Amino acid sequence: MPKFFFITGAVLLFLFTVWLFLAFASTKTYPVNFGISFNQNHAASLGLNWKDTYLALLEDLHPQYIRIAAMWSEVEKEDGIFDYSDVDWMMNEAQKNGAKVLLVVGQKAPRWPECHVPSWVHDKNSERAAYVFRYIQTTVLRYANHPALEFWQVENEPFIRFAFGDCAGYDNTIFGEEVELVRQTDPIHEIIVTDSGELSTWRRASRAGDIFGSTLYRVVRTPRGFIFSYNWLPASFYRFKSMFWGRRYENFFIVELQAEPWFTDTTPLDTPIHVQEETMDPIRMKKHIAYARHVGASRAYFWGVEWWYFMKEKNGDARYWDIAKETLLSPKQKTGE
Repeated sequence: MPKFFFITGAVLLFLFTVWLFLAFASTKTYPVNFGISFNQNHAASLGLNWKDTYLALLEDLHPQYIRIAAMWSEVEKEDGIFDYSDVDWMMNEAQKNGAKVLLVVGQKAPRWPECHVPSWVHDKNSERAAYVFRYIQTTVLRYANHPALEFWQVENEPFIRFAFGDCAGYDNTIFGEEVELVRQTDPIHEIIVTDSGELSTWRRASRAGDIFGSTLYRVVRTPRGFIFSYNWLPASFYRFKSMFWGRRYENFFIVELQAEPWFTDTTPLDTPIHVQEETMDPIRMKKHIAYARHVGASRAYFWGVEWWYFMKEKNGDARYWDIAKETLLSPKQKTGE
C-alpha cells in the first residue's frame, strides 16, 4: 500500500510540474490573423437568408480570410451532374471583397451532418472511391486558378475515431489518395489537414498536409446536458503538441475557434437565450480570442458567424457581431491607414 501511494504521488507531482511549465509558457503572445468559417446550409437552418448572411459578413466584418466548403452533397446531387453555382457565387463575392478562401473538399465538411455524401452514392459500394475522386478532381480543376483561392482543405477531421455526426458511409481508407490527387491536380496551393484539438494526438493529421489545422473548443455540453470546460488547459499545450509533430507557428492554424454556444440535440431556434449563454456569452467569447493569441497558431478561423448574425437579426443582440468586427480589423484598418 505505501508503494502505491508513493507511485501515485510521484505521478501527480510530475503532472502538476508539467502543468506549471505549460502555464508559465502560456504567458507568451503571438500575432494571429483571424478569419471566419461559414456554411450556407447552417445559416439557412437558422431561418436566415444565407446569401444575405454571407454578404453581411464580407461587407461589414471585412474578414481577410474565410473558410467555406464545396460540399459533395450540394455540388453533385445527381450522378455526374455538377452544379457549382453557390460555390462560384461565394468565391466571386470573396474576391470582390478582398477575402482569401480556404476551400474544403471531400466526403466530410464542416457542420452537421459532418459527412456530406450524396444519397445516390450509397448504392455504389465498391465503386465509391472512383466517384469521390471524380468529384474532388472536378472541384479542384474548377477553382485552382480562382484569384480568391488560398488553400485547400482535404476532408474535415479525417482521423477522429469517436462517433460524431452522420458518417456511417465515410471511407477513410482513401484519404491519402485524396490528398495526392489534390496535390497533383493543383501543385500550387498548399493543403490543410485538420483534427480535433482536444480529443486527438494529431499524429497522422499533422503529417498529412502542408499546414495542420486544429479545432479549439473551450466549453462543451455532453448529450446528457453536463457542461465540461477546458479552462484548466494551458494555451501552450497546443503549441508544444504541434511542435512535437514538427508544426511551427507559420504552418499551424486554428480552423475552428469556438465563438458560439454548444448544442447537442437542440438548436438556437428552440433553446432559451440563458441556456445558450451557459456555453457562450460575450465575456467568454473575448476570453477565447485572448486565449487564441497565446496558442502559437498563426491564424484562427472563428466558428459561429451564422449564430452571431442570427442573434443580431432575430434577437437584436449585436454584441457577438461587434466583438468579431473589432477583432477582424487589420492593423491598417485600426490605424486608419
